[in-house]
Amino acid sequence: MGVKQLNETDFLTALKEKRCAYGVSQTRLAIMANISREHLSRIEAGKVTLTEEMKHTLLEAVEKFNPDNPMFLLFDYVRIRFPTMDIKHIIKDILKLNIDYMLHEDYGHYKYTEHYHIGDVFVYVSQDEEKGVLLELKGKGCRQFESYLLAQERSWYDFFTDALVEGGVMKRLDLAINDRTGLLDIPELIRKCENEECISKFRSFKSYGSGELVKHNETDKYGMGHTLYIGSFSSEVYFCCYEKNYEQYAKLGIPIEEVPIKNRFEIRLKNERAYYAVVELLTHYDAELTAFSIINQYIRFADKEPDKRKSDWKTNVRWAWFIGEGRPPVKLTTKPEPYTLERTLNWLQRQVAPTLKMLKQIDKDNQTEYLETIEKQAKLTERHYQIIKQQTATVEEMVAKIKE
Repeated sequence: MGVKQLNETDFLTALKEKRCAYGVSQTRLAIMANISREHLSRIEAGKVTLTEEMKHTLLEAVEKFNPDNPMFLLFDYVRIRFPTMDIKHIIKDILKLNIDYMLHEDYGHYKYTEHYHIGDVFVYVSQDEEKGVLLELKGKGCRQFESYLLAQERSWYDFFTDALVEGGVMKRLDLAINDRTGLLDIPELIRKCENEECISKFRSFKSYGSGELVKHNETDKYGMGHTLYIGSFSSEVYFCCYEKNYEQYAKLGIPIEEVPIKNRFEIRLKNERAYYAVVELLTHYDAELTAFSIINQYIRFADKEPDKRKSDWKTNVRWAWFIGEGRPPVKLTTKPEPYTLERTLNWLQRQVAPTLKMLKQIDKDNQTEYLETIEKQAKLTERHYQIIKQQTATVEEMVAKIKE
């Protein structure tokens, strides 16, 4: 619904219809729009002349209650150690991938000596038996692995079951809650932490404003992303919430209004805490229950009431809505994304393309053949041929064939 396409009467009618359709009281909408209920009542009664800015604020506020909109859950980081040195077994029988399509590198990370990978799916191995085999899936790796799970007709629950049965030791698990409509207000949460209105088991929080997250000019409001860390990086559980739309603008140059995710709340779990989270996921098959039980166990944002004990302060209304009071369920979703050459293409575009274009123009003006000569002299390595094999294979071909 475009604000400028409606006159004021039609706008107010549409706003009230949306509010009622979403089952939202005037009080709740007023809180989300940061105005009083009385002021909203006068607005809906047509007694207040609305600015375009206020129309936009009201529309944005009411959409936060859209039952089809608000939030969804994703796995965003998975790291599991397997007590075996048989990396081929883990790739074939646990990941259920065809090792013939994976690149082998004779170096590793985390003190592992070598690894296999396909895109952002990494499997490390060491000659040290205690280290065993390590699987690492970061954000893009999780999305890529979901494309393989889809082809295998498996779910994350199936995979985690297989991993634990194999004796897998959880090293890290991140659950990301994506907020499409701005239910969370990160700057407000930062202010509440500074104002001691975050009731928490954690002793520390860190916040970053513009500059730390983004490289754009800080005088540009689009570079003013905010991030809040709650808890210590060294502990087995801590939280990170940040303005995802600003991050995507900074990383990829995508206009803020075009980024579908406004905010992200990440639950970062390590070692024993990651293991217990997976056990709970496999017990209840309810990712929302697992995620928000962890959040509620550690933090609560409240509104300060000087005449009461801190533990008796009332939970902040926006925070209550985020953790589940009156909002639609938050579902675990998958966003399968196949392995692509995105990074290589981005590097070519930024670093190489201008030089190639220059050489092409020189060849044209001087009637030389620099580019053609360079291409003829280029030699492809086994690694290049393996990447060609990966990029020309289907997802189904990359998945290991399971004998009936």
